Amino acid sequence: MKYIIIISALIITACSSKPSSSNLAQRQKFADVVTNSSGAGPVVELKFYGGASLYYPLMAVWLEDEEGKYLQTLFVPRSVATGVFRYGSNASGKWTEAPKRAPQTLPYWSHKRGVKASDGLYMPDADNPVPDAYSGATPTTSFTLTARADGALPAKFRVLFEINQNWDWNGYWTNDKYPGDVNYMSSAQPALVYETTVDSRDLQDGYIMKAAGHSHPSGQTGELFTDLSTLTTALQIADSIVVRVRNQ
Repeated sequence: MKYIIIISALIITACSSKPSSSNLAQRQKFADVVTNSSGAGPVVELKFYGGASLYYPLMAVWLEDEEGKYLQTLFVPRSVATGVFRYGSNASGKWTEAPKRAPQTLPYWSHKRGVKASDGLYMPDADNPVPDAYSGATPTTSFTLTARADGALPAKFRVLFEINQNWDWNGYWTNDKYPGDVNYMSSAQPALVYETTVDSRDLQDGYIMKAAGHSHPSGQTGELFTDLSTLTTALQIADSIVVRVRNQ
């Protein structure tokens, strides 16, 4: 069968992407993530190979038609799906799990999904969560996602992957670039978007996803910016991402 596959500067520095020697175990270990197993459509497998800068990112995987119209989400971490993050609040002096609005996290995906919360943001919250079938624990290592589409897909469709790693500063995306923008301060280098196109009439053994652009740095819009020349370590979160698709 053929397969198509506001924190101080000191803390921010400490939480930036780590060198490869500190995350080798993250990169070498593979987690298995399964979503929407009861779906009636094709199986989409995405294999994420962590790169030298992998350090606890958040990500979204979704499908679009050939023209770029959103079809469905395949996977987001549960924290994104519900808007409740493990480190959601430090109001008591220590970090606790709590709701948090973080539009900078995955803005290209969230705007494509197109569900606006009562506060005007497009990120999910308790009133507009992503259903459990499409979410799960946040992968902290390399991982293989196996997901089913809800139903039949167009003959030609796109698979997209957005990834963001907090406090990932570089010489261009500095912590004083947008003074007062709290959402940017939690993100630094913006989320990176990868994509590939699948033609089910001519299935390939595998598709290597390519970086298509980056999202808005504080999540104010759903724009995709195709100039990647200012990104450095963000481009090294993933070593490679391979997509395969099967009909059964």
